Amino acid sequence: MSDVKFDSWPGLFVATTNSGKLREIRRALDGVPIRLLTADDLPARPVEPEETGSTFAENAALKALAYVRQVGLPTVAEDSGLAIDALDGRPGVHSARYPGATYAEKFARLYAELAPHPKPWTARFVCALALALPGPTPEVVFTAEGTVEGEIVSPPRGTNGFGYDPIFFHPPYQATLAEVDDARKLAVSHRGAAFRQLRAWLLDPVIG
Repeated sequence: MSDVKFDSWPGLFVATTNSGKLREIRRALDGVPIRLLTADDLPARPVEPEETGSTFAENAALKALAYVRQVGLPTVAEDSGLAIDALDGRPGVHSARYPGATYAEKFARLYAELAPHPKPWTARFVCALALALPGPTPEVVFTAEGTVEGEIVSPPRGTNGFGYDPIFFHPPYQATLAEVDDARKLAVSHRGAAFRQLRAWLLDPVIG
């Protein structure tokens, strides 16, 4: 993409209102000399698009394009979630919208669905991202995906992290992602893996 001029970008809009995700994205993109912008930096908050994709990648792309048309800035969007093998990949793209007003309720529902299945309950976190650039015809110019393998444990463990982290056990750490600090989580996490690919792409001299 020799026509992509990173140094001319006024900033990079990060299309999330999730403070936990934003914190991880900022850490993963540390060292990239560009201002990361959020909805709080804009004069008007963009409308959140409906996530109608059947895959994480589809949702990331549709969100990136929907937001770039509204904000007129280079935009990165991500879609992520938990895929449990015994549940045929559920909750998957519906992770954030899985039934339950709180994550404790979501965990309880998952445990009930997993009860008939033998352990270990293998699973993975998946994060797909898409970077879109504005213009007469906005387009996605970069995509990436990251995963981390693990198992679902009961009961939930740990108080760090967010979302499904307390029930996601990462065997190399012998801990859930809610039992490790931010740096150790980011080193192996799905989001860290995806956004490190974006970081490398942004810092590629051919791009910049």
